[in-house]
Amino acid sequence: MIEPRIEIASRAGVCYGVERALDMAHEAARNAPTPVRTLGPLIHNPLVVSELSQAGVDMADAVDDIQDGTVIIRAHGVVPAVIDRARAAGINVLDATCPYVKRVHSAAQKLVREGYQLIVVGESGHPEVEGIVGHADGQAHVVSTARDLDSIDLARRVGVVVQTTQTVGTLQDIVSVLVARAEEVRVVNTICSATQERQEAARELAERADVMVVIGGKNSGNTRRLAQICKESCERTYHIEDSSELDEAWFHTSGLIGITAGASTPASHIDKTVHAIEEMLRGSDER
Repeated sequence: MIEPRIEIASRAGVCYGVERALDMAHEAARNAPTPVRTLGPLIHNPLVVSELSQAGVDMADAVDDIQDGTVIIRAHGVVPAVIDRARAAGINVLDATCPYVKRVHSAAQKLVREGYQLIVVGESGHPEVEGIVGHADGQAHVVSTARDLDSIDLARRVGVVVQTTQTVGTLQDIVSVLVARAEEVRVVNTICSATQERQEAARELAERADVMVVIGGKNSGNTRRLAQICKESCERTYHIEDSSELDEAWFHTSGLIGITAGASTPASHIDKTVHAIEEMLRGSDER
């Protein structure tokens, strides 16, 4: 009989930018002018957003919905005009934009200023991507695959920045097409190192595991990509937001149970999932 064991990926869970944003939110709940609200979800993790609400940090959909108190800018960042409008309205603004996202903003602004046609590799409509485009004065084309370039009339000089949670493979595919079509291509690789580390660790573990559990928001791009990467090597890959979604049947005939988590998943959520699986395995043994 196979003796199941649990292994957590060597790099998994909350990254620096998310941890910083969460620390700022909890600090604001204690000390900032009230009420305290985030502008949109602080991070893409519904469970964490619910926990923040319980701690006194609610969510607003737009600046116009806020009359007073404190607004926290989400880790994904926003277009500059949003912060300007909030400050003009007399609202206390705490900018929790991830420093790595701000690096993308700076790179996008510089490329546009230097006359490059800007290509943003990322998910169209994603808050981080909208913020990047906004920092480029709207002068950007968003592409998620090399095929998206087919409909773009490329300039002679093209500049590229990347949504922080994209994969190197996606960037390489797009750049290879650009190099063939444009005279000059300048690439600023703004993929976050934390994203790459989590993807590599997840892939390594999935290649050995019998079953993989990926923890994090279903609305989290980086978590969904972790699940996709794991699925490529481990057919029995399951993406959950909360340990209550676990199914004991997933772990039958499993030797190695691998666990990874997106960059917006706190360590406490990983611990809770591990404990729940251990309880399931213990219950199975007793039967």
